[in-house]
Amino acid sequence: MKQATLHQLQVFEVAARHGSFTRAAEELFLTQPTVSMQIKQLTKAVGLPLFEQVGRKLYLTDAGHELNKTCQEIFGRLSQFEMTIADMKGLKQGKLRLAVITTAKYVIPRLLGPFCQRYPGIDVSLRVTNHDSVVERLVENRDDLYIPSQMPTNIDVTSYPFLENPLVVMASCNHPLAQEKNIPIERLMNEPFIMREPGSGTRQAVQEFLDQHKISVKIRLELSSNEAIKQSIAGGLGISVLSRYTLALEGSTGQIVVLDVQGFPIQRHWNVVYPAGKQLSIVAQTFLDYLKNEGRTIAEKIVF
Repeated sequence: MKQATLHQLQVFEVAARHGSFTRAAEELFLTQPTVSMQIKQLTKAVGLPLFEQVGRKLYLTDAGHELNKTCQEIFGRLSQFEMTIADMKGLKQGKLRLAVITTAKYVIPRLLGPFCQRYPGIDVSLRVTNHDSVVERLVENRDDLYIPSQMPTNIDVTSYPFLENPLVVMASCNHPLAQEKNIPIERLMNEPFIMREPGSGTRQAVQEFLDQHKISVKIRLELSSNEAIKQSIAGGLGISVLSRYTLALEGSTGQIVVLDVQGFPIQRHWNVVYPAGKQLSIVAQTFLDYLKNEGRTIAEKIVF
């Protein structure tokens, strides 16, 4: 193993995570032959096969599993070392990796702006995806901090309440219900609905709320993008239930209004989570403290 290089271990870790040399090459901006050559050289250094191929899928061998665990330890220690040295120099610099649900993209970049101005040496990687994918990344410990739409189940995590996330009924400003007050929830049964895709935390929360009130709605469209849903609402295709934060850039003259429906908003909360027992890097801990101490105040100015 003294012949193995850090670069080879990095290539191996990405290939092991994806189960694919092609996807590893895409993430690392390398050619697939380069990835294959690095793995071949590493396999020779180890002296045992690291992957076995079944169909088009690559699977780790026993030796591969052991090496992958070792890689996680090595990269974790190196990251911690870099942060410690930076802190010893009196600087906050390094890498911050965040994975958040799609709705949080209306909030987190606004919070990252002041944070990065305060600590200009920090590079940020922000992955925006749906709830199921955030949880998948959490299980694989691929990032520093995570913001799912709801607390994950069957996973031992450390969590901190971050921000209220009210879900409201949205309609076109020209919708017949736009000027009405205290609209009975039963009226929603007569309206075409635009829903987020299955796997979305918003979709699950809305469905649970409707089931509790024994309300069945007519789903006209399923879309995986909040922006696409807002465009559909503005185009008169139906109404939807989304986070109020999705209106962050609409302003008072927007084409979308919030309907005054009984039982709404659905009160939900975001939590910042990470695997229980994980030692946060100095940068991640600094950002977590920033969210806990200043995040709510900054975020609530966005819409409310």
